[in-house]
Amino acid sequence: MKRIAVLGSTGSIGTQTLEVVRANSEELCVTALAAGTSVAKMEEQIREFHPKFACMWTEEAAKELRRKVADQEVTILSGMEGLLEIAADPSSDVVLTAVVGMIGIRPTIAAIEAGKDIALANKETLVTAGHIIMPLAKKKGVQILPVDSEHSAIFQSLHGEPKARMEKILLTASGGPFRGWTRDRMANIQVEDALKHPNWNMGHKITIDSSTMVNKGLEVMEAKWLFDAELDQIQVIVHPQSIIHSMVQYVDGAIMAQLGTPDMKLPIQYALFYPDRRPMAGKRVDFFELGSITFEKPDPENFEGLALAYQAARTGGSLPTVFNAANERAVALFLAKKIGYLQIPELIRGAMEAHKVTPAPNVQEILEAEQFAYDWIASKGL
Repeated sequence: MKRIAVLGSTGSIGTQTLEVVRANSEELCVTALAAGTSVAKMEEQIREFHPKFACMWTEEAAKELRRKVADQEVTILSGMEGLLEIAADPSSDVVLTAVVGMIGIRPTIAAIEAGKDIALANKETLVTAGHIIMPLAKKKGVQILPVDSEHSAIFQSLHGEPKARMEKILLTASGGPFRGWTRDRMANIQVEDALKHPNWNMGHKITIDSSTMVNKGLEVMEAKWLFDAELDQIQVIVHPQSIIHSMVQYVDGAIMAQLGTPDMKLPIQYALFYPDRRPMAGKRVDFFELGSITFEKPDPENFEGLALAYQAARTGGSLPTVFNAANERAVALFLAKKIGYLQIPELIRGAMEAHKVTPAPNVQEILEAEQFAYDWIASKGL
């Protein structure tokens, strides 16, 4: 029986992870759950999966949850201290990190320090702290198993091959709902438009990030750390059908790809059972129905988020943190309808230009760079 702690259990990845657990209940069990403030959803999950621990981000939400599940044998924790306790607790084998944002850094470090394998769905952890996380994982002998569909595809395409044989990572992108649009056409995009992803069913922030191509930029940075690749070895390819989830080109010119329907449960299940594979219900790719698949070059002029991500990654140090944090705040403002769509990359660029880079930042310096981005945006009256 493999024991799983799920950080971010009420979000899109968390709920799909629990679907995988539900379908494999003889081999997987949940020892801990953590969420933000969704008390009602957490109560349902506690009653179904009977974890040892549950954690809410605020003490207020934790108090309400304690009252609602007083009849259950579960310890309710709160805040960062609760996340750290869950991450380090010896009753789990794997910690799946699906929290949104840089909240995931410290629990991931705590879990690695405790010798847990990490099923990683929180890309900000590697974007901002890859230089800390990857050496620590190697030192502790734990596996970082990617849950993002693209990174899982790369991981599967690399399986069994020495790194020296890899020539290039071909990172696919759907292009989002505004593929082919110019900046002029994007000027009046509303929140409701940006939340209509053509292929994937995801949380609000990642859906907006996908539409701006910022998400692909974050994935480039994550791939750099996960697969020890140079930025020049990572090529983004727009593939609107989202059937090829990513590819690896080898030194002899051969290309290995992982294909499948756009279903996040596949990479989640692969990470939880790695190196094994288990049967999974669901739709299969029908090539006759599909007919054809197409590819396009990305458009960094009209989708500046991708170009800014490469700039942040090439500079390194604390700049990827500022890129990520400025985007996080800008997206929150857009979702709250306080800024326009095109102000998202404008705010990211402005924060990056204003920031003095710290090389190889420690965790405290990473958090300070995050705060810098928030403060800079606030200084603009936003």
